[in-house]
Amino acid sequence: MMDLSPIKGDTADQKAAFDSVLIANRGEIALRVQRACRELGLRTVMVCSEADRDADYLAAADTAICIGPAPPGQSYLNKSAILLAMKLTGAGAVHPGYGFLSENAAFSEAVDQMGAVFIGPRADAIRTMGDKIAAKKAMMAAGVPCVPGPDSALPDDPAEIGKIAAEIGYPVIVKAAGGGGGRGMRVVHDPDALSDAVLVTREEARRAFGTPELYIEKFLEHPRHIEIQVLCDNHGGAVWVGLRDCSMQRRHQKVVEEGPAIGIPAEAATFVGNRCVEACRQIGYRGVGTFEFLYENGEFYFIEMNTRLQVEHPVTEMTSGVDLVRQQLLVALGHRLEIEQDDIACDGHSIECRINAEDPYTFAPSPGLITGVRLPGGPGVRVDTHVAAGYRVSAHYDSLIAKLIVHAPTREQAIMRMRRALDEMQIGGVSTNLPLHREILQDPAFAAGGPDIHHLEKWLAARGAQ
Repeated sequence: MMDLSPIKGDTADQKAAFDSVLIANRGEIALRVQRACRELGLRTVMVCSEADRDADYLAAADTAICIGPAPPGQSYLNKSAILLAMKLTGAGAVHPGYGFLSENAAFSEAVDQMGAVFIGPRADAIRTMGDKIAAKKAMMAAGVPCVPGPDSALPDDPAEIGKIAAEIGYPVIVKAAGGGGGRGMRVVHDPDALSDAVLVTREEARRAFGTPELYIEKFLEHPRHIEIQVLCDNHGGAVWVGLRDCSMQRRHQKVVEEGPAIGIPAEAATFVGNRCVEACRQIGYRGVGTFEFLYENGEFYFIEMNTRLQVEHPVTEMTSGVDLVRQQLLVALGHRLEIEQDDIACDGHSIECRINAEDPYTFAPSPGLITGVRLPGGPGVRVDTHVAAGYRVSAHYDSLIAKLIVHAPTREQAIMRMRRALDEMQIGGVSTNLPLHREILQDPAFAAGGPDIHHLEKWLAARGAQ
Protein backbone atom coordinates (compact mmCIF):
# COMPACT_ATOMS: atom_id res chain seq x y z
CA MET A 1 0.00 0.00 0.00
CA MET A 2 1.36 3.41 -0.93
CA ASP A 3 1.98 6.21 1.57
CA LEU A 4 -1.09 8.46 1.53
CA SER A 5 0.18 11.02 4.02
CA PRO A 6 0.60 14.66 2.94
CA ILE A 7 3.78 15.58 1.07
CA LYS A 8 6.25 17.02 3.60
CA GLY A 9 7.34 20.52 2.81
CA ASP A 10 4.35 21.30 0.59
CA THR A 11 1.89 23.92 1.72
CA ALA A 12 -0.98 23.25 -0.67
CA ASP A 13 -3.99 21.59 0.98
CA GLN A 14 -2.18 20.25 4.04
CA LYS A 15 -5.57 19.17 5.45
CA ALA A 16 -5.93 16.82 2.49
CA ALA A 17 -4.91 13.61 4.28
CA PHE A 18 -7.93 11.33 4.68
CA ASP A 19 -8.47 7.61 4.98
CA SER A 20 -12.13 7.33 4.02
CA VAL A 21 -14.23 8.52 1.09
CA LEU A 22 -17.98 8.93 0.89
CA ILE A 23 -19.17 8.23 -2.67
CA ALA A 24 -22.07 10.59 -3.32
CA ASN A 25 -23.45 8.80 -6.36
CA ARG A 26 -24.96 5.53 -7.50
CA GLY A 27 -24.66 2.79 -10.09
CA GLU A 28 -21.62 2.02 -12.21
CA ILE A 29 -19.72 5.20 -11.35
CA ALA A 30 -20.13 4.58 -7.61
CA LEU A 31 -18.68 1.10 -8.07
CA ARG A 32 -15.87 2.46 -10.29
CA VAL A 33 -14.83 4.96 -7.61
CA GLN A 34 -15.11 2.34 -4.87
CA ARG A 35 -12.68 0.07 -6.70
CA ALA A 36 -10.13 2.86 -7.10
CA CYS A 37 -10.42 3.70 -3.40
CA ARG A 38 -9.94 0.06 -2.43
CA GLU A 39 -6.74 -0.17 -4.50
CA LEU A 40 -5.38 2.81 -2.55
CA GLY A 41 -6.38 1.32 0.80
CA LEU A 42 -9.07 3.93 1.45
CA ARG A 43 -12.22 3.05 3.41
CA THR A 44 -15.42 3.70 1.47
CA VAL A 45 -18.91 4.81 2.37
CA MET A 46 -21.66 4.47 -0.22
CA VAL A 47 -24.89 6.40 0.12
CA CYS A 48 -28.10 5.16 -1.43
CA SER A 49 -31.75 6.07 -1.82
CA GLU A 50 -34.57 3.81 -0.72
CA ALA A 51 -34.90 2.68 -4.35
CA ASP A 52 -31.28 1.47 -4.38
CA ARG A 53 -30.91 0.09 -0.86
CA ASP A 54 -31.03 -3.57 -2.05
CA ALA A 55 -28.51 -3.10 -4.88
CA ASP A 56 -25.74 -5.71 -4.79
CA TYR A 57 -22.99 -3.19 -5.53
CA LEU A 58 -23.45 -1.58 -2.10
CA ALA A 59 -21.82 -4.66 -0.57
CA ALA A 60 -18.49 -3.54 -2.07
CA ALA A 61 -18.34 -0.60 0.37
CA ASP A 62 -17.15 -0.72 3.96
CA THR A 63 -20.30 1.15 4.98
CA ALA A 64 -23.58 1.84 3.19
CA ILE A 65 -26.13 4.35 4.44
CA CYS A 66 -29.59 5.25 3.12
CA ILE A 67 -30.02 9.00 2.81
CA GLY A 68 -33.62 9.40 1.63
CA PRO A 69 -36.50 8.43 -0.65
CA ALA A 70 -36.13 7.53 -4.32
CA PRO A 71 -36.57 11.00 -5.90
CA PRO A 72 -33.06 12.47 -6.44
CA GLY A 73 -34.00 15.77 -4.84
CA GLN A 74 -34.63 13.93 -1.59
CA SER A 75 -31.53 11.73 -1.74
CA TYR A 76 -28.61 12.07 -4.18
CA LEU A 77 -29.19 15.82 -4.61
CA ASN A 78 -29.87 16.42 -0.92
CA LYS A 79 -26.72 18.24 0.23
CA SER A 80 -27.73 18.26 3.89
CA ALA A 81 -28.35 14.51 3.95
CA ILE A 82 -24.98 13.77 2.35
CA LEU A 83 -23.10 16.10 4.69
CA LEU A 84 -24.83 14.49 7.65
CA ALA A 85 -23.83 11.05 6.33
CA MET A 86 -20.22 12.25 6.17
CA LYS A 87 -20.36 13.32 9.83
CA LEU A 88 -22.03 10.13 10.97
CA THR A 89 -19.53 7.87 9.19
CA GLY A 90 -16.40 9.97 9.75
CA ALA A 91 -15.69 10.22 6.02
CA GLY A 92 -12.87 12.68 5.40
CA ALA A 93 -13.62 13.22 1.73
CA VAL A 94 -16.48 12.95 -0.75
CA HIS A 95 -16.30 11.84 -4.39
CA PRO A 96 -19.33 13.11 -6.33
CA GLY A 97 -18.88 10.95 -9.47
CA TYR A 98 -20.65 12.64 -12.38
CA GLY A 99 -24.10 14.18 -12.54
CA PHE A 100 -25.97 14.96 -9.31
CA LEU A 101 -23.72 17.24 -7.16
CA SER A 102 -20.48 16.83 -9.13
CA GLU A 103 -20.55 20.40 -10.49
CA ASN A 104 -22.33 22.05 -7.59
CA ALA A 105 -20.13 24.86 -6.24
CA ALA A 106 -22.22 25.29 -3.09
CA PHE A 107 -21.74 21.62 -2.22
CA SER A 108 -17.97 21.82 -2.82
CA GLU A 109 -17.90 24.87 -0.55
CA ALA A 110 -19.96 23.18 2.17
CA VAL A 111 -17.65 20.15 2.19
CA ASP A 112 -14.65 22.45 2.51
CA GLN A 113 -16.27 24.40 5.35
CA MET A 114 -16.80 21.21 7.37
CA GLY A 115 -13.08 20.49 7.12
CA ALA A 116 -13.41 17.63 4.63
CA VAL A 117 -12.14 17.28 1.06
CA PHE A 118 -14.26 17.61 -2.08
CA ILE A 119 -12.65 15.35 -4.69
CA GLY A 120 -12.94 17.81 -7.52
CA PRO A 121 -12.25 21.48 -8.24
CA ARG A 122 -12.63 24.29 -5.75
CA ALA A 123 -15.93 26.13 -5.68
CA ASP A 124 -14.56 29.21 -7.45
CA ALA A 125 -13.35 27.15 -10.42
CA ILE A 126 -16.70 25.36 -10.65
CA ARG A 127 -18.52 28.71 -10.64
CA THR A 128 -16.22 30.24 -13.26
CA MET A 129 -16.53 27.34 -15.66
CA GLY A 130 -20.22 26.75 -14.93
CA ASP A 131 -21.03 30.27 -16.11
CA LYS A 132 -20.60 30.08 -19.87
CA ILE A 133 -19.83 33.79 -20.18
CA ALA A 134 -17.21 33.78 -17.42
CA ALA A 135 -15.76 30.57 -18.87
CA LYS A 136 -15.41 32.12 -22.31
CA LYS A 137 -13.63 35.15 -20.85
CA ALA A 138 -11.22 32.87 -18.99
CA MET A 139 -10.55 30.81 -22.11
CA MET A 140 -9.92 33.84 -24.28
CA ALA A 141 -7.48 35.16 -21.67
CA ALA A 142 -5.58 31.86 -21.85
CA GLY A 143 -5.50 31.82 -25.64
CA VAL A 144 -7.97 28.96 -26.03
CA PRO A 145 -9.80 29.35 -29.38
CA CYS A 146 -13.49 30.17 -28.90
CA VAL A 147 -16.63 30.26 -31.05
CA PRO A 148 -17.04 33.72 -32.68
CA GLY A 149 -19.22 35.94 -30.52
CA PRO A 150 -18.85 38.45 -27.64
CA ASP A 151 -17.67 37.34 -24.19
CA SER A 152 -20.52 39.20 -22.50
CA ALA A 153 -24.21 38.70 -21.73
CA LEU A 154 -26.85 39.79 -24.21
CA PRO A 155 -28.35 43.22 -23.50
CA ASP A 156 -32.10 43.66 -23.07
CA ASP A 157 -32.53 45.99 -26.05
CA PRO A 158 -33.74 43.96 -29.08
CA ALA A 159 -32.10 46.42 -31.46
CA GLU A 160 -28.71 45.93 -29.81
CA ILE A 161 -29.17 42.17 -29.91
CA GLY A 162 -29.95 42.41 -33.61
CA LYS A 163 -26.75 44.37 -34.24
CA ILE A 164 -24.64 41.79 -32.39
CA ALA A 165 -26.19 38.93 -34.36
CA ALA A 166 -25.63 40.76 -37.65
CA GLU A 167 -21.95 41.33 -36.79
CA ILE A 168 -21.49 37.63 -36.03
CA GLY A 169 -23.40 36.56 -39.15
CA TYR A 170 -26.32 34.16 -39.38
CA PRO A 171 -26.99 31.44 -38.39
CA VAL A 172 -26.38 32.19 -34.71
CA ILE A 173 -27.18 30.26 -31.55
CA VAL A 174 -28.67 31.85 -28.42
CA LYS A 175 -27.60 30.08 -25.22
CA ALA A 176 -28.32 30.25 -21.50
CA ALA A 177 -25.24 31.38 -19.54
CA GLY A 178 -25.99 28.81 -16.85
CA GLY A 179 -27.06 26.08 -19.24
CA GLY A 180 -25.80 22.64 -20.07
CA GLY A 181 -26.86 19.18 -21.18
CA GLY A 182 -28.33 20.52 -24.40
CA ARG A 183 -30.92 22.70 -22.66
CA GLY A 184 -31.36 26.45 -22.94
CA MET A 185 -30.36 27.06 -26.55
CA ARG A 186 -32.01 28.13 -29.81
CA VAL A 187 -30.59 28.25 -33.32
CA VAL A 188 -31.63 31.31 -35.33
CA HIS A 189 -31.25 31.35 -39.11
CA ASP A 190 -32.63 34.81 -39.94
CA PRO A 191 -33.23 38.17 -38.20
CA ASP A 192 -37.02 37.80 -38.12
CA ALA A 193 -36.80 34.83 -35.73
CA LEU A 194 -34.27 36.38 -33.34
CA SER A 195 -36.57 38.23 -30.92
CA ASP A 196 -38.84 35.25 -30.30
CA ALA A 197 -35.84 32.95 -29.81
CA VAL A 198 -34.37 35.31 -27.20
CA LEU A 199 -37.67 35.61 -25.31
CA VAL A 200 -38.27 31.85 -25.20
CA THR A 201 -34.69 31.02 -24.24
CA ARG A 202 -34.63 33.67 -21.49
CA GLU A 203 -37.70 32.16 -19.87
CA GLU A 204 -36.37 28.62 -20.24
CA ALA A 205 -33.06 29.72 -18.71
CA ARG A 206 -34.79 31.45 -15.79
CA ARG A 207 -36.86 28.34 -15.02
CA ALA A 208 -34.14 25.73 -15.54
CA PHE A 209 -31.01 27.49 -14.30
CA GLY A 210 -32.20 30.27 -12.03
CA THR A 211 -30.86 33.08 -14.22
CA PRO A 212 -32.22 34.61 -17.45
CA GLU A 213 -28.75 35.62 -18.62
CA LEU A 214 -28.03 34.71 -22.25
CA TYR A 215 -25.16 34.95 -24.70
CA ILE A 216 -24.92 34.53 -28.46
CA GLU A 217 -22.42 32.85 -30.78
CA LYS A 218 -21.93 31.82 -34.37
CA PHE A 219 -23.75 28.55 -35.12
CA LEU A 220 -21.40 26.08 -36.74
CA GLU A 221 -23.38 23.92 -39.14
CA HIS A 222 -21.25 20.78 -39.57
CA PRO A 223 -18.86 20.50 -36.62
CA ARG A 224 -17.52 17.50 -34.78
CA HIS A 225 -17.60 17.36 -30.96
CA ILE A 226 -14.04 16.96 -29.68
CA GLU A 227 -13.00 16.74 -26.04
CA ILE A 228 -9.64 17.27 -24.38
CA GLN A 229 -9.07 15.59 -21.03
CA VAL A 230 -7.02 17.47 -18.43
CA LEU A 231 -5.57 16.48 -15.07
CA CYS A 232 -4.18 18.99 -12.56
CA ASP A 233 -2.71 18.86 -9.05
CA ASN A 234 -2.50 21.44 -6.26
CA HIS A 235 1.13 22.31 -6.98
CA GLY A 236 1.01 23.75 -10.50
CA GLY A 237 1.25 20.39 -12.23
CA ALA A 238 -1.12 20.04 -15.19
CA VAL A 239 -1.30 17.77 -18.23
CA TRP A 240 -3.71 17.05 -21.05
CA VAL A 241 -4.43 13.41 -21.74
CA GLY A 242 -5.55 12.99 -25.33
CA LEU A 243 -8.58 13.76 -27.47
CA ARG A 244 -11.96 12.06 -27.64
CA ASP A 245 -14.54 12.29 -30.42
CA CYS A 246 -18.08 12.43 -29.03
CA SER A 247 -19.92 13.48 -32.18
CA MET A 248 -22.38 10.56 -32.22
CA GLN A 249 -25.16 12.33 -30.32
CA ARG A 250 -28.93 12.30 -30.05
CA ARG A 251 -30.57 15.46 -28.70
CA HIS A 252 -27.16 16.67 -27.51
CA GLN A 253 -26.68 13.46 -25.50
CA LYS A 254 -23.69 11.27 -26.36
CA VAL A 255 -24.35 7.72 -27.52
CA VAL A 256 -20.96 6.48 -28.75
CA GLU A 257 -17.54 7.96 -27.89
CA GLU A 258 -14.09 7.13 -29.17
CA GLY A 259 -10.48 8.15 -28.93
CA PRO A 260 -8.23 9.38 -30.25
CA ALA A 261 -10.20 11.74 -32.48
CA ILE A 262 -9.10 10.83 -35.98
CA GLY A 263 -8.15 13.23 -38.77
CA ILE A 264 -6.86 16.02 -36.51
CA PRO A 265 -3.24 17.06 -37.08
CA ALA A 266 -0.98 16.34 -34.11
CA GLU A 267 0.36 19.90 -34.09
CA ALA A 268 -3.16 21.36 -33.83
CA ALA A 269 -4.08 18.96 -31.01
CA THR A 270 -0.88 19.78 -29.13
CA PHE A 271 -1.41 23.52 -29.47
CA VAL A 272 -4.98 23.39 -28.12
CA GLY A 273 -4.07 20.86 -25.43
CA ASN A 274 -1.31 23.13 -24.16
CA ARG A 275 -3.69 26.12 -24.16
CA CYS A 276 -6.15 24.12 -22.06
CA VAL A 277 -3.40 23.32 -19.56
CA GLU A 278 -2.48 27.00 -19.38
CA ALA A 279 -6.13 27.91 -18.76
CA CYS A 280 -6.22 25.41 -15.88
CA ARG A 281 -3.17 27.01 -14.31
CA GLN A 282 -4.64 30.49 -14.65
CA ILE A 283 -7.90 29.58 -12.87
CA GLY A 284 -6.20 27.38 -10.26
CA TYR A 285 -7.94 24.22 -11.41
CA ARG A 286 -7.39 20.89 -9.62
CA GLY A 287 -8.45 17.34 -10.40
CA VAL A 288 -9.84 16.05 -13.69
CA GLY A 289 -11.79 18.09 -16.19
CA THR A 290 -12.82 18.11 -19.83
CA PHE A 291 -12.64 20.92 -22.34
CA GLU A 292 -15.33 20.54 -25.00
CA PHE A 293 -14.82 21.91 -28.48
CA LEU A 294 -16.57 22.10 -31.79
CA TYR A 295 -14.15 21.27 -34.61
CA GLU A 296 -14.91 22.45 -38.14
CA ASN A 297 -12.75 23.14 -41.18
CA GLY A 298 -9.57 22.41 -39.27
CA GLU A 299 -10.34 24.82 -36.41
CA PHE A 300 -11.13 24.25 -32.71
CA TYR A 301 -13.83 26.32 -31.00
CA PHE A 302 -14.26 26.09 -27.20
CA ILE A 303 -17.85 25.62 -26.03
CA GLU A 304 -17.64 24.61 -22.35
CA MET A 305 -15.68 22.83 -19.65
CA ASN A 306 -17.02 19.97 -17.56
CA THR A 307 -15.48 20.30 -14.11
CA ARG A 308 -15.79 16.62 -13.24
CA LEU A 309 -15.15 13.09 -14.35
CA GLN A 310 -16.87 12.25 -17.65
CA VAL A 311 -19.03 9.23 -18.43
CA GLU A 312 -16.62 8.49 -21.28
CA HIS A 313 -13.43 8.64 -19.20
CA PRO A 314 -12.66 4.93 -19.89
CA VAL A 315 -11.86 5.80 -23.51
CA THR A 316 -8.97 7.97 -22.34
CA GLU A 317 -7.90 5.42 -19.74
CA MET A 318 -7.71 2.68 -22.35
CA THR A 319 -5.63 4.67 -24.82
CA SER A 320 -3.36 6.50 -22.36
CA GLY A 321 -2.91 3.91 -19.64
CA VAL A 322 -3.70 6.64 -17.07
CA ASP A 323 -6.16 5.66 -14.31
CA LEU A 324 -8.05 8.95 -14.06
CA VAL A 325 -9.99 8.07 -10.91
CA ARG A 326 -6.82 7.01 -9.10
CA GLN A 327 -5.23 10.31 -10.12
CA GLN A 328 -8.28 12.21 -8.83
CA LEU A 329 -7.88 10.58 -5.45
CA LEU A 330 -4.13 11.19 -5.25
CA VAL A 331 -4.56 14.86 -6.19
CA ALA A 332 -7.23 15.22 -3.50
CA LEU A 333 -4.80 13.68 -1.01
CA GLY A 334 -2.35 16.46 -1.83
CA HIS A 335 0.07 14.47 -3.97
CA ARG A 336 1.78 15.79 -7.04
CA LEU A 337 0.83 14.24 -10.37
CA GLU A 338 2.55 10.93 -11.02
CA ILE A 339 2.92 11.81 -14.71
CA GLU A 340 4.32 14.63 -16.82
CA GLN A 341 3.26 15.68 -20.30
CA ASP A 342 6.13 13.84 -21.99
CA ASP A 343 5.01 10.61 -20.29
CA ILE A 344 1.64 10.63 -22.04
CA ALA A 345 1.23 8.81 -25.34
CA CYS A 346 -1.76 7.42 -27.20
CA ASP A 347 -1.74 3.66 -27.70
CA GLY A 348 -4.21 2.26 -30.22
CA HIS A 349 -7.90 3.14 -30.42
CA SER A 350 -10.83 2.84 -28.01
CA ILE A 351 -14.62 2.98 -28.48
CA GLU A 352 -17.33 3.21 -25.81
CA CYS A 353 -21.03 2.39 -26.23
CA ARG A 354 -23.45 3.61 -23.58
CA ILE A 355 -25.87 0.79 -22.80
CA ASN A 356 -29.21 2.15 -21.62
CA ALA A 357 -32.37 0.46 -20.39
CA GLU A 358 -34.57 1.98 -23.06
CA ASP A 359 -36.48 1.04 -26.18
CA PRO A 360 -33.99 1.04 -29.10
CA TYR A 361 -36.52 2.72 -31.41
CA THR A 362 -38.64 5.06 -29.29
CA PHE A 363 -35.96 5.67 -26.61
CA ALA A 364 -38.61 5.37 -23.91
CA PRO A 365 -37.06 4.27 -20.58
CA SER A 366 -37.53 0.60 -19.71
CA PRO A 367 -37.44 0.19 -15.92
CA GLY A 368 -37.93 -3.26 -14.44
CA LEU A 369 -36.25 -6.41 -13.23
CA ILE A 370 -33.17 -7.67 -15.05
CA THR A 371 -33.62 -11.41 -15.43
CA GLY A 372 -30.27 -12.31 -16.93
CA VAL A 373 -26.94 -10.80 -17.97
CA ARG A 374 -24.24 -12.13 -20.28
CA LEU A 375 -21.21 -9.86 -20.51
CA PRO A 376 -18.66 -10.00 -23.33
CA GLY A 377 -15.00 -10.71 -22.71
CA GLY A 378 -11.71 -11.37 -24.42
CA PRO A 379 -8.69 -9.16 -25.12
CA GLY A 380 -9.29 -5.43 -25.03
CA VAL A 381 -12.87 -5.62 -23.73
CA ARG A 382 -14.01 -3.74 -20.61
CA VAL A 383 -17.50 -3.49 -19.13
CA ASP A 384 -18.26 -0.90 -16.44
CA THR A 385 -21.56 -1.91 -14.87
CA HIS A 386 -23.30 -2.37 -11.55
CA VAL A 387 -26.10 -4.63 -12.75
CA ALA A 388 -26.60 -8.39 -12.62
CA ALA A 389 -29.53 -10.78 -12.75
CA GLY A 390 -32.01 -9.72 -10.08
CA TYR A 391 -31.16 -6.00 -10.27
CA ARG A 392 -34.17 -3.71 -10.62
CA VAL A 393 -33.77 -0.73 -12.95
CA SER A 394 -35.46 2.26 -11.32
CA ALA A 395 -37.65 4.73 -13.16
CA HIS A 396 -36.28 7.53 -10.96
CA TYR A 397 -32.80 7.76 -12.50
CA ASP A 398 -30.87 7.93 -15.75
CA SER A 399 -31.31 4.78 -17.83
CA LEU A 400 -27.56 4.06 -18.17
CA ILE A 401 -26.90 0.53 -16.92
CA ALA A 402 -23.51 -0.27 -18.46
CA LYS A 403 -20.65 1.06 -20.54
CA LEU A 404 -19.06 -1.30 -23.04
CA ILE A 405 -15.52 -0.25 -23.94
CA VAL A 406 -13.09 -1.88 -26.33
CA HIS A 407 -9.45 -1.19 -27.17
CA ALA A 408 -7.42 -2.39 -30.13
CA PRO A 409 -4.24 -1.42 -32.03
CA THR A 410 -6.19 0.33 -34.81
CA ARG A 411 -9.62 1.93 -35.23
CA GLU A 412 -10.64 -0.71 -37.75
CA GLN A 413 -9.77 -3.46 -35.29
CA ALA A 414 -11.59 -1.60 -32.49
CA ILE A 415 -14.75 -1.45 -34.63
CA MET A 416 -14.56 -5.18 -35.33
CA ARG A 417 -13.95 -5.89 -31.65
CA MET A 418 -16.92 -3.74 -30.63
CA ARG A 419 -19.18 -5.49 -33.13
CA ARG A 420 -18.19 -8.84 -31.67
CA ALA A 421 -18.61 -7.63 -28.07
CA LEU A 422 -22.06 -6.21 -28.81
CA ASP A 423 -23.11 -9.51 -30.35
CA GLU A 424 -21.99 -11.33 -27.20
CA MET A 425 -23.67 -8.98 -24.73
CA GLN A 426 -27.16 -9.89 -23.56
CA ILE A 427 -29.42 -8.30 -20.93
CA GLY A 428 -32.81 -9.87 -20.23
CA GLY A 429 -35.98 -8.59 -18.62
CA VAL A 430 -35.78 -4.97 -19.83
CA SER A 431 -35.42 -3.39 -23.25
CA THR A 432 -31.97 -2.00 -24.03
CA ASN A 433 -30.35 -0.03 -26.82
CA LEU A 434 -28.01 -2.91 -27.71
CA PRO A 435 -29.77 -3.37 -31.09
CA LEU A 436 -29.22 0.33 -31.83
CA HIS A 437 -25.50 0.08 -31.11
CA ARG A 438 -25.20 -3.00 -33.32
CA GLU A 439 -26.74 -1.00 -36.18
CA ILE A 440 -24.56 2.07 -35.56
CA LEU A 441 -21.42 -0.05 -35.70
CA GLN A 442 -22.50 -1.20 -39.18
CA ASP A 443 -23.08 2.36 -40.42
CA PRO A 444 -20.65 3.12 -43.30
CA ALA A 445 -20.31 6.78 -42.26
CA PHE A 446 -19.34 5.82 -38.72
CA ALA A 447 -16.91 3.21 -40.04
CA ALA A 448 -15.32 5.84 -42.31
CA GLY A 449 -14.80 8.12 -39.28
CA GLY A 450 -15.31 11.81 -38.58
CA PRO A 451 -19.12 12.24 -38.83
CA ASP A 452 -20.45 15.57 -37.57
CA ILE A 453 -22.70 16.08 -34.55
CA HIS A 454 -25.85 15.96 -36.70
CA HIS A 455 -25.09 12.65 -38.38
CA LEU A 456 -26.71 10.32 -35.84
CA GLU A 457 -30.00 12.20 -35.71
CA LYS A 458 -30.18 12.22 -39.53
CA TRP A 459 -29.34 8.52 -39.54
CA LEU A 460 -32.04 7.84 -36.95
CA ALA A 461 -34.60 9.80 -38.97
CA ALA A 462 -33.77 7.76 -42.07
CA ARG A 463 -33.91 4.55 -40.03
CA GLY A 464 -37.36 5.45 -38.74
CA ALA A 465 -38.64 6.18 -42.26
CA GLN A 466 -37.70 2.73 -43.54
